[in-house]
Amino acid sequence: MTMNTEYCADQRPMNWVGDWAGRRRCLTPERTALIDPARDRRLTYRDLDDRARRWATWMVDSAGIGQGDVIALLSRNRLEAIEIFMAAGKTGAIVAPVSHRLSPAEASEILCRLDPEWLLVDTDLIEYADSLDGSVAGLPRLVFGGTGCSAEVALEAVVPRPVNRALALADPCLLVHTGGSTGLPKICRISHRQMVWNAMELLVAAPDGLAGRRELVLFPLFHIGGWNTILPILYAGGCAVVPAVFDPASALSAIDDYGVNHLGAVEAMLQAMAAAPAFAAASLDSLEAITTAGAPCAEASMQPFLARGITVRQSYGLTEAGPSNFINARSAADPESAVTERASVGTSFFHCDYRIVDPADNTVMEGGESGELQLRSPHDFDGYLDDAEQDRARWTDDGWIRSGDLAREDSEGRVFIVGRIDNVIVSGGENIAAEELEGLLRQHPDVEGVMVFGVPDTRWGERPVAWLTGPAQDALAGIRSWLDDRLARFKHPTTLQVVEALPLTGAGKPDRRRARAHYMQTKGEGC
Repeated sequence: MTMNTEYCADQRPMNWVGDWAGRRRCLTPERTALIDPARDRRLTYRDLDDRARRWATWMVDSAGIGQGDVIALLSRNRLEAIEIFMAAGKTGAIVAPVSHRLSPAEASEILCRLDPEWLLVDTDLIEYADSLDGSVAGLPRLVFGGTGCSAEVALEAVVPRPVNRALALADPCLLVHTGGSTGLPKICRISHRQMVWNAMELLVAAPDGLAGRRELVLFPLFHIGGWNTILPILYAGGCAVVPAVFDPASALSAIDDYGVNHLGAVEAMLQAMAAAPAFAAASLDSLEAITTAGAPCAEASMQPFLARGITVRQSYGLTEAGPSNFINARSAADPESAVTERASVGTSFFHCDYRIVDPADNTVMEGGESGELQLRSPHDFDGYLDDAEQDRARWTDDGWIRSGDLAREDSEGRVFIVGRIDNVIVSGGENIAAEELEGLLRQHPDVEGVMVFGVPDTRWGERPVAWLTGPAQDALAGIRSWLDDRLARFKHPTTLQVVEALPLTGAGKPDRRRARAHYMQTKGEGC
């Protein structure tokens, strides 16, 4: 008997690919899959698959959505958004979430590039959807998220039928735009292979698996972080608690009300929860661990949770190469080592290779020197949508994905993210990593948050500016003196300013582009 080798495994259609809800239903139908804490709405895996089947039948029979068609999604973190993704997996459609934090003009431009067949809209975002312009305004639209909305009316009329289509791991499942902190957002083509392998990475890394996980999902679904959190939990048969928006008091309440034992967050979320009046009264007894992502997290931001006996660890991932690439899973033997451990992103996931190279010539850096972090794994992305130039810039000739991040590795094999190549400030011929300066300033007891960015200077080419939250205005002279013994003189910020809040991108990362533009427009006044 001759084996059919016409297709490699990555390209061979299989019934299970994309059918996350159906396959898990077969294994654990009565386990709770999803919880909406605001509505106290719960879906078992049977319920989730029933809803996904209904949505999938509507897509095929009523909306005319076929394999490879794009469905644009404007949504907060609604359970319906997850149902739509599960349904698209059955039919071969591609979900393209678009951030509602973008201006209407920016969102309209992205939607024109996506060229979707339908626009599915959260009922809370109708006004935003109405503000979109151009060809987007004429898209067929369905509104979900409330009793009596057009989606529920349409789904009620559907008679669910088997519409599951065999798909290949190489087939796309998501089109996800990047945060856009350095210009126009790029749109990443995410395959089923990438999300399946990502789920396996997290399963392998979790000491006790993910079936017992009760995860509070705080990352937004318009970026990869939300999907990167939810899909591994559902893959393993765990439970995801999904609030529509992040609110510190509500997040603390959800932890206690639903027995949450893990959550992922960006640093600003941890700071907001710790500062909330409800923090002291919340028991947080069920919460075992927090994983931070998006950008380096300061020890001071971890401390309120560490003091409550909650483990806090950093992670690292890149939409183009992960979405998960590094996890800090080791336990330090003593308090001093624990601080160092928490400052690192640990080591790479089981199936992910990395190297740290000189960005000029791709030679591997040795002896703990910093260089560009490059990655390769079975969960690499499939390139950018209609952007061959950016594809060529992202990949090396020998098959590695350039992260654009500066990293170093210590003698214990721990990896530390030093900064971004494009955040290096060249002042008087010397290189200053913005993140290095931020990390030092965060150690000052008066500093709660910090952002460093470069501005043009006629003498030095560029000079660093530091925005701080926390200290009083009259404390700045003391902070400058504090830096004297800790930082080379050429790295000192020319300007220190106290601001009310630091600007963030939709993904919760520092928005240095916006900070720089504001500074240049105001010349540093009124910040």
